[in-house]
Parts: sequence; C-alpha cells; structure tokens
Amino acid sequence: MSALRIRRAFADLSVGQVHHASAGDPAAPAVLFLHQSPRSWAEYRAVLPLVGQRHHAIAMDTVGFGDSAPPPWPPSIERWSQVAAELLDALGIRRAHVVGHHTGGVIAVELAAAFPERVASLVLSSTPFTDEAFRRARAERPPIDAVERSEDGAHLMQMWRNRQSFYPKGRPDLLEAFVLDGLKASGDIEGGHRAVASYRMEDRIGRVTQPVLLVRAPDDPFASPHAAELAAHLHDARVVDIEGGMVPLPDQLPEAFARAVLDFLDGLR
Repeated sequence: MSALRIRRAFADLSVGQVHHASAGDPAAPAVLFLHQSPRSWAEYRAVLPLVGQRHHAIAMDTVGFGDSAPPPWPPSIERWSQVAAELLDALGIRRAHVVGHHTGGVIAVELAAAFPERVASLVLSSTPFTDEAFRRARAERPPIDAVERSEDGAHLMQMWRNRQSFYPKGRPDLLEAFVLDGLKASGDIEGGHRAVASYRMEDRIGRVTQPVLLVRAPDDPFASPHAAELAAHLHDARVVDIEGGMVPLPDQLPEAFARAVLDFLDGLR
C-alpha cells in the first residue's frame, strides 16, 4: 500500500494562524495529535500516514511552536486546549479521538475535561500526572531546554547534549529534529514545560470519563513512572508498553506507536 500524502495548511483562529498537517480521508473518524514541547507536528510525520490509512489523522502545531502563531498570552494548558477545540471547529470536526505525547498529553487531558462532547477517546503517551508533588519537584529542577545564545553557536551543541542521554544512540536525526523545532519556539523554549508544571491535573482529571490508552515508553525516565498513577485517577484506562521507547517515542518508533493507537481505536468499535 502506497504511503498517504500529508497535507499542510493554516487555520485562522482567535490567536492568529495555527498550522496543522493531516493524512487520510476527511470523512473518516478524526484523530487529533498533540506534540510534546518544544516540538511540532513533525513529531508525528511518520505516524500520520499510518493512522491515516483508516482515519483522518491531524497533527497541529501548538500555539507558540512550529509554524503556529506566537501566543498573545502566557503559555497555558487551558488556553492551548481551547485553541485545539477551535481548530476542530475550523475543520468541521464535531468529535475526535485525541492523542498527546508529553505536553500534548497534558493538553489532551484538559481538552477532554473542558470539552467532553468533543473528545471520543484519549491516547496519553508518556504523559505526567501533574499534582502538587510534581509541581514541587519541577520547581526545584533547572530548566530543561533553555540555553544562553553564544556567538560561536555553542548553544546549539548544548541543546543537543541536554537531550542526548534521553534519545536512542545512533539516531542523530531525532536530535536534529528536536534542535530545529526548539529554535522555532517563539523565543520561549521553556514555555511548554512551565505550563505543564503549573497545571492542576488533580482538579481536572476526574472529569475525564472517555476511554483512555496510556502508552508507556519504559526508557523515558520523566514520564514512564506516571502511567500507574494516571491509571488510578481515570475511569477507563489501560496501559501498553512500547519496548525500547524513549522521550522521542512517536518519531523514534512510529510503526509501533501507530499500531498501539490503531489497535486501541479498533477496540472501541
């Protein structure tokens, strides 16, 4: 079967232009993909055509990242979820399955809590549970990706090195993709991490009643430990491990990632 063509476009929303990419039949059930920080839709570049074989697969650039407009307000999980709902409106999508990785998973939780009628199910990949203990721990950690610009470009190497131990060996393409997206992050590469750290998931997750798949990357030290905690707070959740998965899971192992999503969606029928 030949690979599906990816279509790219912009939607004019309340915040300005929001970029999105899609694959598959627009009349098929919609699956919205939300990326980690400071990545972009490109995190799902290899996933979209696979899921698009049976669904309308859409990956958006979160406001302030990729090719979407910079936010007119401080980075916020709640506001990002509102923009995601606006994009669904702009695309004429009444209801969608929502897939989120890291920060994208946190946005997905809020989208399901705030707009339950718009979300059919959730796939939360490497998603943290952001309660008071998480906020205290994050407050004590140094910035994750922020580096000071240098005239000789050494900051680019520092960005690479900051992430290198969390990425698979022999895959410089994944680190290149991270650096490229990080450089495009509206001047606030840490905005997504701050938004996650301030989000009170413990007050919102009880509103999530949709079926949930928790995708765990066992070699992701930031998010893997949170899967059991998330499952305990959700009404209908199951956990699946993708062996060898690390922080860049969707573009590290796109076939396995797409298969987990498709198997879950097939089971909902």
